[in-house]
Amino acid sequence: MGFNLPDTSIIPRYTAIVGDTRLERGGGSGWAHIYPANGKVTTELQLAGVADVEAAVAAARAALPGWRAGSSEIRRDLLLKLADAIEATAAELAALDTLGNGYPAMMAAYTPGVMAQRFRYYAGWADKIRGETLDAWNGPAHSYVNYEPYGVVGAIIPWNGPLFAAAMVLAPALAAGNCVVIKAPELAPFSVMRLAQLFAEVGFPPGVVNMVCGGADVGEAIVASSGVDKVQFVGSGNTAKRVLQTAAQTLKPCGLELGGKSAVLVFDDANLQEAAKLGLSGAVSVSGQGCVNGTRVLVQRSIYDQFIAMAQVMAGHISLGDPLLPTTVMGPLISAQSLARIEGIVARAQAEGARLVCGGERAGGDFADGFYMPLTLFADVDPNSALSQHEVFGPVLAITPFDDEDEAIAIANGTDYGLGAYIHSQNLRRAHTVAAQMQAGTVQVNTAGGGMQPYAPFGGYKQSGYGRLGGEQGLLEFLQVKSVWMNLA
Repeated sequence: MGFNLPDTSIIPRYTAIVGDTRLERGGGSGWAHIYPANGKVTTELQLAGVADVEAAVAAARAALPGWRAGSSEIRRDLLLKLADAIEATAAELAALDTLGNGYPAMMAAYTPGVMAQRFRYYAGWADKIRGETLDAWNGPAHSYVNYEPYGVVGAIIPWNGPLFAAAMVLAPALAAGNCVVIKAPELAPFSVMRLAQLFAEVGFPPGVVNMVCGGADVGEAIVASSGVDKVQFVGSGNTAKRVLQTAAQTLKPCGLELGGKSAVLVFDDANLQEAAKLGLSGAVSVSGQGCVNGTRVLVQRSIYDQFIAMAQVMAGHISLGDPLLPTTVMGPLISAQSLARIEGIVARAQAEGARLVCGGERAGGDFADGFYMPLTLFADVDPNSALSQHEVFGPVLAITPFDDEDEAIAIANGTDYGLGAYIHSQNLRRAHTVAAQMQAGTVQVNTAGGGMQPYAPFGGYKQSGYGRLGGEQGLLEFLQVKSVWMNLA
C-alpha cells in the first residue's frame, strides 16, 4: 500500500536561477522525482543544461566586481538577513528536504536552525578578514599579505543533506567575497532550489548566487568552465575523481569533502548503555546515509558480548516509519538502486562469514512500495572484509571485537578513509591518547553529534578528501593569498 504523497504544492517550479531570472524550463532533459517513501512520482521538471550553466557563470562574473569591491558590512548584513529568512521559512525548507530525500521530519526540523547558525557565524567573519604586515629585513621596504576572494566558486553538493551542505559552502564563500554557482542535487533538489530564491528575497545582488538543477553534465560543465575559479565538491570519492580529472584541464583548485568509514571505539570503561545508543546512531541517522556516520563499531573483547546483546535490544525498538510523522526515527533510502545495492552488500557480508544479528531484508507490508531497509547489525566482522573497508551508505553496522588500545587504533585506521572517529571511554588519558592517533579529520569523544559546529573545521584525511569547511579554516578555503613587497629605497 505504501504511504501517501505529501503536499507537493510547495515544490518550486524553476530549475535554475540565473542572475535575476528564474527558469521554469531549463535546457536539459526532462526528469521525474521519485518520493522515496512510496516510490511514486512527485513532480516532473525540465532540468538545467550546459547552456544554463554558461549563463549562470556569466551572471556570476558580471556580479563579481561589485560584490567583491562592496563593503564587508554589506556582506555581513545580507548574510544576517538570510539567516533570519531561513528561520522564517524553516517549516517550508524542512518539508522540502523530507519530500526530496525522505529525511524524517523529526530530523529535518533541526536543519534550518543549524543553517542559520552557520550563516550568522560567517556573517561575523565578513568584516574581519585581515592581512598581515611582514618584517622586510632585506632593505627599506614595506611587505604585506592580503587575502582575496577567488572570484566565482562552483559548488556541487549531495542529496543526503542538501540544505546543510549548501550552507557549509555558501556561507564562507559569500562572506569571503566570492560569487557562487551551485548545483542542486537532482535526486533531492527542492530545498536548495527554495534556498537559492531566498537570497534574492533578502536583497543579494543578482548574480551573486546562481543555482542550476541538473545531472552529471551540469556538474561537469561547472567544473570545466573557464569562468569558475574554484570548485567545492561534496559527495562520493568516485565522482570526485572525475571532478579532479576535469579540473586538471584548467588546473582549477578543488576542495573535496568525501565519504567515510568512521570507526566507533568502545572501551571497557565506557558508559556502555550510552555507547550502544550512540554506536547505533551511525546506521540510524538518515538511514545511515551520512558521510561522517559511525558505521564500524569496535568493542573491547571483555564487554563485547554484553554490547551485542544491548545493541540488539535497542535495535528492536527502532522502527521504520512515514517520514512525515514527527515520531519517525528511520525513513527510507534514497532510491530503488540504492536499496538493491545495499541488499547486495548484506548478502556478501553473510557470505564472508559475518554474523547477522538483526535486519538484513527489505521491509515489506506498508513499506513495500518505498525504499526501506531496517536497521541491520552484523557482529564478528573481519576488519579486512568488504563490509569493514567500503562505505555502505545505508543502515548497516559492522561490529568487531578488539583486545587493547593498539589493536583498536590499528583497526580504526585500517581503511582508505579518514573522515570521522568516535571514542567512548571515561578515562581522560586514554581518550586524548587515542584521539591523537586517529587518522581522521574529526574525532568525537563520548558523543556522536558534536563535531559539526559552525566554528569547527570539518574535513577528511586520506580518501575522505582535503580542505576544510567550518571555522576560520573554512573561510580561508575561499580566500587566496597575495604577497606585496614595496621597495622604499
